[in-house]
Amino acid sequence: MTLAAATNENLAEISNVLIYSSMAVYTLAFFAYIAEWLFGSRSKVARTAAALTADPAAGKAPAVTVKKAGGTTVLERPKVTVRAAAGQRDVPDGPGAHGGDEQGDLYGRIAISLTALAFLIELGGVVTRAASVERAPWGNMYEFNITFSTVAVGVYLGLLALKQNVRWLGLFLITAVLLDLGLAVTVLYTASDQLVPALHSYWLYIHVSTAIFCGAVFYVGAMATILYLFKDSYETKLAGGGRPGIFATSVLERLPSAASLDKFSYRVNAAVFPLWTFTIIAGAIWAGDAWGRYWGWDPKETWSFITWVAYAGYLHARATAGWKGRKAAYLALIAFGCWLFNYYGVNIFVSGKHSYAGV
Repeated sequence: MTLAAATNENLAEISNVLIYSSMAVYTLAFFAYIAEWLFGSRSKVARTAAALTADPAAGKAPAVTVKKAGGTTVLERPKVTVRAAAGQRDVPDGPGAHGGDEQGDLYGRIAISLTALAFLIELGGVVTRAASVERAPWGNMYEFNITFSTVAVGVYLGLLALKQNVRWLGLFLITAVLLDLGLAVTVLYTASDQLVPALHSYWLYIHVSTAIFCGAVFYVGAMATILYLFKDSYETKLAGGGRPGIFATSVLERLPSAASLDKFSYRVNAAVFPLWTFTIIAGAIWAGDAWGRYWGWDPKETWSFITWVAYAGYLHARATAGWKGRKAAYLALIAFGCWLFNYYGVNIFVSGKHSYAGV
């Protein structure tokens, strides 16, 4: 074995250690996020939300008494206003997972710190993997997975750095990241190896990097869309005088309003859609260089186009008054499902020109 080969093998082992280490830290962050939600559930938000579900037949709901600084504070019943003209409820955003509880907020801050630490460790694992193969670490599904989860966490931390109200996304994000990394190291792991000739191109850095970034942002948008559907059902039930369960009340009351979640998911999907368009165009140009044709309806090309059409349909529907809200949200989830199948389904179950790297 040459010195260079031994060095590359050592770097690959270091990369594996870093990826497993990041999973350990992500697990600690996961439990910190859980603690944030648990301590937040005992805060005054849960008790205040209970007033919203009081029996409307009994008249005005009773005031809510909260212990504060050795005394008591009487809170008036929170008010839910319905905009009949616009058809959209005017509900304020929830306080977040910590629910106003100081200890819950502390655990939330710890969770963010652990998430940032795990992100740096995982990023180190991706970089050392690249060094071990002396190329971009996107030659197979294992490398794509570890890079994708790194970018997804990076997007989340970037939004936090920009003072965006997305801390509520932490638990859901880290849960998905742990599942993604668990799948990568157990099922999709592939030893370091060189690329096939078709992939030796600078377009690898352009096309695949944008595809990874788009997928990470689409994921964030999909999580917001799912939470929107739950929060919208919750608000609808409250506005109709219904009684959501205690668990639903405790969790959903702390999330942003349905309108805010809907707006957030729309904005992130709309922002990244032009880049997804560029990703497909870049892939077509690369195909022209590698295979002598720009488009051949290969399964990966076909499903990339289907995903583009699905997101285009969602954005068009979302911009049309009659398709705002839940209808558009369902389209967004269908579009993200197309993206997931384009990655996992096509790569694993369908053969084509993109089946050059196994898993």
